[in-house]
Amino acid sequence: MCDRHEGRGHDHHHHGGLGKNTELYFSLISGSCLLAGVLFEKLSENDFPISWYFYLTAYVFGGYFILKEAIVKTAKGQFEIDFLMLVAAAGAGFLNKWMEGALLLFLFSLGHALEHYATAKAKSSISALSGLFPKTALLRKNGQTVEVPLSTLQVGDIIQIRPHNHIAADGYIIKGVGSVDQSPITGESIPVDKKPMVQQPEVDVVSLNEIPKESQVFAGTINGNALLEVMVTKITADSTLSRMVSMISEAQKQKSETQLLTDKIQRYYVPAVLLLVVLLNFAFLLLDETWGDSFYRSMAVLVAASPCALAISTPSAVLSGIARAARGGVLIKGGRPLEDLGGVSALAFDKTGTLTEGMPKLTDVEAIADGYEKSAVLEIAVAVELLSDHPLARAIVRDGMPQLYGAEISQAGHLIAIQGRGVRAEFKGDIVEIGNLSLFEERKQVVPDHIIERIEQLEAEGKTTMLIKLDEQYIGILGLMDTPREEAKQILEQLRTLGIQKMVMLTGDNQKVADAVAKKLGLIEARGALLPEEKVAMVKELMDQEQRLAMIGDGVNDAPAMAQSTVGVALGGSGNDVALETADIALMSDTLRNLPFAVGLSRNAKRIIRQNLWISLGMVALLVPATVLDWANIGAAVIFHEGSTILVVVNSLRLLSYKHQ
Repeated sequence: MCDRHEGRGHDHHHHGGLGKNTELYFSLISGSCLLAGVLFEKLSENDFPISWYFYLTAYVFGGYFILKEAIVKTAKGQFEIDFLMLVAAAGAGFLNKWMEGALLLFLFSLGHALEHYATAKAKSSISALSGLFPKTALLRKNGQTVEVPLSTLQVGDIIQIRPHNHIAADGYIIKGVGSVDQSPITGESIPVDKKPMVQQPEVDVVSLNEIPKESQVFAGTINGNALLEVMVTKITADSTLSRMVSMISEAQKQKSETQLLTDKIQRYYVPAVLLLVVLLNFAFLLLDETWGDSFYRSMAVLVAASPCALAISTPSAVLSGIARAARGGVLIKGGRPLEDLGGVSALAFDKTGTLTEGMPKLTDVEAIADGYEKSAVLEIAVAVELLSDHPLARAIVRDGMPQLYGAEISQAGHLIAIQGRGVRAEFKGDIVEIGNLSLFEERKQVVPDHIIERIEQLEAEGKTTMLIKLDEQYIGILGLMDTPREEAKQILEQLRTLGIQKMVMLTGDNQKVADAVAKKLGLIEARGALLPEEKVAMVKELMDQEQRLAMIGDGVNDAPAMAQSTVGVALGGSGNDVALETADIALMSDTLRNLPFAVGLSRNAKRIIRQNLWISLGMVALLVPATVLDWANIGAAVIFHEGSTILVVVNSLRLLSYKHQ
């Protein structure tokens, strides 16, 4: 049970004819023979009882896999704990203590089998991810649908997804309206409504970040009851799902601080135990006892001192933690980030796209001239901005259109963009100018004080404002803002109850915007107007105050700041390659909803790892003196020692059923 997890060349789960649980069956047979042996020993009068045959059978079944592993290891020159256990069992037999030897091999093999069962359980919930890929895809070509192997799909192909089938590739919907269950990737429990993407005829392939969420689909998610057609945007090997699978298998290699520490202890500890055992064999030279007594004591010490529970304490908890996280839509890239997140006391959030939606929304439309209704102002703004492809113009069109209730919009023409300031166009024969205040002030045009005052009020609320001028008259003001995510405030509350005291928002936007958003979210601290390198400096400064800090961003421009923090958490792993690459932890849904779950789980994992260390080190500290001083015999050492190992594995398995309150 104590072999380290890496470098096992052979798989323990597929032995012989009894399938993947052979090891467990062998162990139970060994236990039954041991029990029968004990009963016959009690009942039998003979000098050479039948019980010996039972003990011998228990040795064979209990020791089979341990011997197999020890041979492989010893051939490589690694004397590990399996080897120590076999020596102890052989020693017990040599002393005619067959019962103790059989007990040792039975419990040791049971521990081994349970450990492999636990590992297999955790790994199967991870590899279940790769089972989400369908084997083939339905390709639409020249009006025909053909079934093709997944690997032949190209970017730009159109595939058909039948109802209740797994989606075969990352892409966007071009036909069909329905809902998709995204829980395998993002952990979202409720199916997400999807609809086709409206595409301009002249655009062939859309840049990935322009695909709206409601049209984007991922490989491995499950279609509802609609027939969908999807344009493929990534080949299978690059899809979000296959990247997740390969990153989780990598994750098991990234060791946590505790694991590195326990590995170090073992490296020096195993040879020290062997040396002590050899020395104890010579105790009969100093004490009044036979060599047999000294040998018996040395075997008891060998069992007591083996660091089985220590070797398995961290890997079993880390693996269970990573598996549980993956099932909840959180990708944790190893033991180190898992433990680190469990220990953070402060969080730094990027604003745009993390705490906010990441795109401006039209929040205010005001008419400021006599004879102009709000709807007239909006119609003029939409007509003019339809001609522009500026992100703010798109937001005005997107949010303004529905408010006009499908009214016919007259065409504007002759658009001229005024760099960084606004636009000018013609509308029904009049000249319209839409832009920020400086567009008008720079040209020495007088803007009435009451208008300037209103604009300043809106800007104090963190809004970007635009003034609309028709011929010589100012007719309206527009306010746009990157609005906070609906769930953000509630999530920050949950994080506070988990014990995270300090939460700071960092943004490149001006301080007014930063303060306005922070106020809405109930955040105390907001730092605005930060360039990317200033974000990094800010993270360093917070790290000095707090020691352990997690940086949460959308991974696009936050990579340097994330790298600087104790642990980087990226949002929107679904479809966001940069986030998957740069972060230690990726929340696969594009929201912060999973963050409290991730923090709670990693705190739990850290607690369980600490408990496991206390159990394992405490047991060794108690048993070694007890056996050296002859207070405990081999039987007692075996029961306590193996019991602690089994306890540690069962404790780690609790993480697989972690539920966030």
